[in-house]
Amino acid sequence: MKRRAFIKSGVLGTVAGVFTSTTQAKMTTPSEVEGPFYPITPQKDQDADLTRVAGKSGVAKGEIIDVFGQVLDTDLQPVEGVTIDLWQANSFGKYHHPHDTNSAPVDEHFQAWAILQSGTEGRFKFKTVIPGAYPLGRSQQRTPHIHFKIAKNGYVSLLTQMYFPNHTLNEQDGLFKRKSASEQAMMTAKVAGKSNQYQYDIILEKL
Repeated sequence: MKRRAFIKSGVLGTVAGVFTSTTQAKMTTPSEVEGPFYPITPQKDQDADLTRVAGKSGVAKGEIIDVFGQVLDTDLQPVEGVTIDLWQANSFGKYHHPHDTNSAPVDEHFQAWAILQSGTEGRFKFKTVIPGAYPLGRSQQRTPHIHFKIAKNGYVSLLTQMYFPNHTLNEQDGLFKRKSASEQAMMTAKVAGKSNQYQYDIILEKL
């Protein structure tokens, strides 16, 4: 099967599995809080490979993965030229942010932040590592997730978080548990072919 046909069928299959009514078919990707660690330190390297930092020879610690998907509107039409601003904790659960007091180490070879544009047919792709869980107080942890801030003129801007399928901490995570089953499904990436590849499609609402 050609790549284009594969991706299209994957997107439609995912959407069909989540939407069970006409109302749900118009659902956008659920929103989520920005969190306290949106990047504030200037960073020249913001490309689609978060596993390397320009000017350094090392590679980020952790399990390296590829994340790809499409940005669609509520009619499931691709949206090109969308700005996708993403950030996450490193594999130890530490954000590269001056206000993160977590004792986990900073990974100087992890880029931590990227700003992309959706291309032909709304597609995007980036390489990163699975983020580590990080503590919330003494007894709780946030499940691994990647933050997204998504914007394009003519569409409602979106803040959301991508979760990982079948992670043991998902059902203990306060933000994840607040979502309905269909919302959780839309916010959870799908394993795509190889175990280190994840598909995550985003649905935006037109203004």
